[in-house]
Amino acid sequence: MNKIDITGFNISNISQAEFEAEFYKRNPPGAFDILKKKTAAIAGAGGLGSNIAAMLVRSGVYNLIIADYDSVELSNLNRQQFFYNQLGVLKIDALKENLLKINPFITVTAVPVKITENNAALIFSKADILIEAFDRAEMKAMLIQAWCAAFPQKYIVAASGLAGIGRGSLIKSSVYGKLIICGDQISEADEKNGLIAPRVMITAALQANCAVELLLSGGIKI
Repeated sequence: MNKIDITGFNISNISQAEFEAEFYKRNPPGAFDILKKKTAAIAGAGGLGSNIAAMLVRSGVYNLIIADYDSVELSNLNRQQFFYNQLGVLKIDALKENLLKINPFITVTAVPVKITENNAALIFSKADILIEAFDRAEMKAMLIQAWCAAFPQKYIVAASGLAGIGRGSLIKSSVYGKLIICGDQISEADEKNGLIAPRVMITAALQANCAVELLLSGGIKI
């Protein structure tokens, strides 16, 4: 007997059209038709990147390019979109698996390399937008510089300042031409502040929200 889910769909043979009509029916009118054709790139698949990717898929982005070379560690599970049974797996492989469980019709290009100033433009060249999701400040600066030099007409959404607890009202988006920075731009992830899910996810959500707005309208309102 085929398994029937609580909505009445026969999930063993639901068509892509039926899936999309139901999954994205709460989207603003016309948004899904635009987002489905866009490609978003994410540099890093950790606390920011893994959460951003899940939100973009749930929003209707169908094409993702994600680059990372780390594996899932137990300490990642407090804030990243991975599970205990994925420990030791490459983050991009585990994330791709999880994203396809949300929407099996998307395309995820998983790139298992360390991003450098020499390969960043090539890895993400097909993307309409790039989202920076690194931990280290020097890596953030490198990626922003490389992207803006190679694609001055395209947006990059970066993050700065998401450590600690509370102070959610300080997390905001700031626009600097084609560069958007999300976070409080103050707090550093050190032993005193730490990294926990709420502020990481607030920042990731803000980055994803900015990316969706940019993909839909080509601009952003603060």
